[in-house]
Amino acid sequence: MLAARPASTFQSPPVQSKVSKSKKPEIFSQFSTLNCFNYSFNRHFASLILPNFVYRSSRARKTRNGCRRWTSTSFNIEASLTAEDNARIEEAPLQLQPSAPYSIKIPVGDRHIFVETGHIGRQASGAVTVTDGETIIYTTVCIAEDPSEPSDFFPLSVNYQERFSAAGRTSGGFFKREGKTKDHEVLICRLIDRPLRPTMVKGFYHETQILSWVLSYDGLHPPDSLAVTAAGIAVALSEVPNSKAIAGVRIGLIGNKFVVNPTTKEIEDSKLDLLLAGTDSAILMIEGYCDFLPEEKLLQAVEVGQVHCFRASYLDMPLRTICKEVETLVKMSGKPKMLDAVKLPPPELYKHVEEIAGDELVQALQIKNKIPRKKALSCLEAKVLSIFTEKGFVSKTEAAVTSEVVHDLLDDEEEDEEFVVDGEVDEGDVHIKPISKKPTPLLYSEVDVKLVFKEVSSKFLRRRIVEGGKRSDGRRPEELRLINSRCGLLPRAHGSALFTRGETQSLAVVTLGDKQMAQRLDNLVDEDEFKRFYLQYTFPPSCVGEVGRQGAPSRREIGHGMLAERALEPVLPSEDHFPYTIRVESTITESNGSSSMASVCGGCLALQDAGVPLKSSISGIAMGMVLNTEEFGGDGTPLILSDITGGEDASGDMDFKVAGNEDGVTAFQMDIKVGGITIPVMKEALLQAREGRKQILAEMSKCFPPPSKRLSKYAPIIHVMKVKPDRINLIIGSGGKKVKSIIEETGVDSIETQDNGIVKITSKDLSSLEKSKAIISNLTMVPTVGDIYRVSDPGFIFRDCEIKSIAPYGVFVEISPGREGLCHISELTTSWLAKAEDAVKVGDTIDVKLIEVDFCCSLYVALNSTNVTKSPLHSTAPDYDGNVLQVNGKGQLRLSRRALLPDTNTENSGTKEHTVGPAEESTEKGKENITRAVEVENDELSNERSVDIEVKRSSKSRPVEANTLMEDKFVKKLVSSTKDALESDRNKPKKSSKKPAINVSSKNETAVVNGEAKSG
Repeated sequence: MLAARPASTFQSPPVQSKVSKSKKPEIFSQFSTLNCFNYSFNRHFASLILPNFVYRSSRARKTRNGCRRWTSTSFNIEASLTAEDNARIEEAPLQLQPSAPYSIKIPVGDRHIFVETGHIGRQASGAVTVTDGETIIYTTVCIAEDPSEPSDFFPLSVNYQERFSAAGRTSGGFFKREGKTKDHEVLICRLIDRPLRPTMVKGFYHETQILSWVLSYDGLHPPDSLAVTAAGIAVALSEVPNSKAIAGVRIGLIGNKFVVNPTTKEIEDSKLDLLLAGTDSAILMIEGYCDFLPEEKLLQAVEVGQVHCFRASYLDMPLRTICKEVETLVKMSGKPKMLDAVKLPPPELYKHVEEIAGDELVQALQIKNKIPRKKALSCLEAKVLSIFTEKGFVSKTEAAVTSEVVHDLLDDEEEDEEFVVDGEVDEGDVHIKPISKKPTPLLYSEVDVKLVFKEVSSKFLRRRIVEGGKRSDGRRPEELRLINSRCGLLPRAHGSALFTRGETQSLAVVTLGDKQMAQRLDNLVDEDEFKRFYLQYTFPPSCVGEVGRQGAPSRREIGHGMLAERALEPVLPSEDHFPYTIRVESTITESNGSSSMASVCGGCLALQDAGVPLKSSISGIAMGMVLNTEEFGGDGTPLILSDITGGEDASGDMDFKVAGNEDGVTAFQMDIKVGGITIPVMKEALLQAREGRKQILAEMSKCFPPPSKRLSKYAPIIHVMKVKPDRINLIIGSGGKKVKSIIEETGVDSIETQDNGIVKITSKDLSSLEKSKAIISNLTMVPTVGDIYRVSDPGFIFRDCEIKSIAPYGVFVEISPGREGLCHISELTTSWLAKAEDAVKVGDTIDVKLIEVDFCCSLYVALNSTNVTKSPLHSTAPDYDGNVLQVNGKGQLRLSRRALLPDTNTENSGTKEHTVGPAEESTEKGKENITRAVEVENDELSNERSVDIEVKRSSKSRPVEANTLMEDKFVKKLVSSTKDALESDRNKPKKSSKKPAINVSSKNETAVVNGEAKSG
């Protein structure tokens, strides 16, 4: 441990002295004995230097070849100590010791969080680890030594990172190291930043950086609310001057019970996801999302988070409990605040600016349009600054304070020859600089004048609202700006809308696609998570008439986009009803307040224009607040403003965004710029926002041109079909070869298969979709056990089938891709054949008919002929009507070509088969509905299932073929019990024996077909 005493000597490594603008001498050598000391050592060590000290430091010499050579010297303190000096030195070692570890447990909800400081990150101004379950957050706070240029924006930066190692995994991308900040990490950075800013002291210009890492994640306790609390504790322990400690909690609603800091599993069942941050006495930030939650429930949730609305011990005042415990920890291990670094403009400057600007400022604030008002204020600011300059109170070329710069001693001198700057006294190896004769400091700086002018402008604007009841554009507090909207202005886009509210305008564009368009998320737990709906918000500098850089989306753009996205998400249809991936782009073309809520309104109209079946319309509004403070002669009564502008947002005390419909709220976000907001004030704002949303929805309903509410002809077509899960591998093929060949052959965009048997086909045109659907249907088709098929129906006649191979006993015919059946040599022709090659050859195309399913001699089949073929081992087969095929098991398909050839021996048939002649067939083609029926009267069929095949096609389509889908035709098989069908038939009046079995409609099918195809 370092102890100051006369003639103490420490060896320092050769280092270069650091230039400092400070008036106090500072030591920057890296002593090996001082490596353990904390960040504030330099500041505290300066207080140890006595008035009559002499110190020795490293110096630079110039060698013959012009290179620098730093010589290591010793550091000496030699002084005569007085009694007062001895007392200062005795207390000094206590300040130089690193902070001792402290830890506390804070009850939050139904569990405790563990807070520890002084163990990790001791060189930071403030460092803390917060643990909830097995989730650990490590947060540090550091301050720049030199202040930055004064501004009206506190120089605070926040970075939050989720280490994949916290969950025991690595990134799924090519680069395995954490790099660019992800979108959800940016959102958490904003959650940390927004409640901290109102607590920072004005006039503190030292850059402050907050770094937060997730070191451990158990997948059960979310890290976002924990990161807000950790940042609040770290700032409270650091030297950053702030008013009060903050904390963050999450509130969920499970059933009718509010839960504080719910787990991830509980959040899935929660109707509310609210994150609340504030102090022990006021709310500073709220952000949450819900499913049309009424305003009354939302207020109860906020009350649970801040005060207590229920008397259960684990819900009692979570924010207040955390803040009180943090104050106790600060008293034990907190560092003194840098209050001496706070620099505020002189108080008399405010009076001078008001006297000079005065009436002109009032007139400029009454200009309704943003750009003219902005130019008038800029001209007035320049006028005020010039007046101060002419009177000598301020100068733009203000002389900077002379820095204590050690001049380069390495001029053209010989080796070891030193150069002493004029005015310096050479005392051996010590250069004592004289006090420079600085010019008399000027009364005000240019920066101070600009800051004061902006504050005075805000004061005059607030006074006009409070005293006159009129805003800058002449509106009343609850009045909205003029609203107009139009849809369909972009002909090639799938959906588009232009929403304008006053001087705020959003151009929303919707794009529909398949799963390949979904956004992939790489997070700590779910490695493959996809978002089927996302909204991207863009705020170009041109929307405010400025010039700026264009690059990656800013944090503000990401945050506003997520707010609008979460506001619209509850009204979207489920993926089962609308299988599209939806992307919404909101480009702000004009901005004067609440562009994120304009994105909500414009996005809703664009979704309707794209044909997305929304549950209801959604609108958003931004609310503001101005307090009638004592400077205006008031008592602090809040005045709530509806549909605030940019100036009212900057000069006001609150920015509260609420989105939803007439029934409830879907998203909300609130930022407070004063000490906080109470529950009654928030209630008034929510009720006034509900009335504003209703007015906006009424104006949106007047949109002209209105939303088309149907799919664009340029949107892709997605068909959903269901096959047996064990047949999915037939569609995919070896290494995906089969599905790729189908895509290449038919020209569809994509074919998506799922393990549960769902197949989604995406195509730009209907014809290619039908081709791929026909291939997949035939590829996966297999007769179902127990089903009854009418063999005489064209559904089991396969046209243009290719002969794949020839065997001595017959030929194998491909009836669909990957599906072959055997046509026995006896079924090739009506006459006798010695071998199959006499009639056909490989590659020929023939028409065949399904006559039998071979189940290894364990079943029977009834053919369309009069004779019922029975298997040799099955002697109890019932005698069915010859027009049905009964399948009792799985087996190989047996086909017949002869059955389609003219029968020369029809007199041997026991029943007469009805055939449609050419004339009759042409007549039948002209009808919109063609019906065929075969009545089954056998009682033993009552326990079997039947399949009705309904075919919808245009009047120009060809006759129905065997499971092969032609143009404009979709097939949907509905399986029902024959017993139920027979019971329903008893209740129907007796009609002809031929009942409708096939319905052919001339109406075209819709673009999206959601049905279940009874396929194998």
